[in-house]
Amino acid sequence: MTSSSYYRSKRNLCFGLTLLLLSGFTSTLSAQSYRILLSNDDGIESPLLIALHQVLVALPDVEVVVSAPNENQSGSSHSTNSGPVVVERIQHEGEFFGYAVQGRPADAVRFGLYELGKENAFDLVVSGINRGANVGDVSHLSGTIGAAMEGIYQGVPAIAVSQESEGVDTAASARFTAQLVTLYKEQGAPQGTLVSINIPGGELQGVSVRPMGDSYLQTSHYELVERAGDRSVYERERITVQSSDSRTDTYAYQQGYITLTPLKFDWTDTDFLDRLESWSLPLP
Repeated sequence: MTSSSYYRSKRNLCFGLTLLLLSGFTSTLSAQSYRILLSNDDGIESPLLIALHQVLVALPDVEVVVSAPNENQSGSSHSTNSGPVVVERIQHEGEFFGYAVQGRPADAVRFGLYELGKENAFDLVVSGINRGANVGDVSHLSGTIGAAMEGIYQGVPAIAVSQESEGVDTAASARFTAQLVTLYKEQGAPQGTLVSINIPGGELQGVSVRPMGDSYLQTSHYELVERAGDRSVYERERITVQSSDSRTDTYAYQQGYITLTPLKFDWTDTDFLDRLESWSLPLP
């Protein structure tokens, strides 16, 4: 990202988030540090997580605590493990970095909120930076989104941030995320809504606030790679699809825009409720 593009994006962010600041926000605490629980789905060793941590801990009056999966859990959505939770303290460059949780991203966030936040509650959950975009329908499969959704489920505001796998300035992505964190800290965070940030590669065109769109990753076919008796092994082949719906985050992302998409936990199809009720299904 060039300097001019970065500061242009900064101005556009402030404008694009104006609607989010108009209603439904929680108050922030001014008498103590703003506590952030930082997690991801790529695992606690991810350099993108470390890069975001470095930027967030440099913010004034902010405390960052890391609770992340002990290994890569990409594509785990909002799933969870049952049974005991194994946690290990992790060092980075000779200093304590955070807690590695043996489980899914949601497990790491839940452990962080309940155990690491039992004496001093967290103000915000931040999940990322994820390697790979989470625009459109892919969000439903994302462990990055799942970690942030666990925050929303537990009543804590959340941000999820993802970037393209290649051609992205990770430090700039972290700085961009820090802008939204600072805005939340100073003006309050949306209650019951997470904001999903997605940063494309290449020259950035600006910042766009868009609804969730169509899927840019689709399965084309399964290729048989091994067969032994009754056992077969298939590789799933996927293709990238260009979005044609200019209203969506998928389209804007593919046009080079940083996208911000507000997501809620409730998946209810409210338009279908009345019709479903009209069927008056009897007891079996």
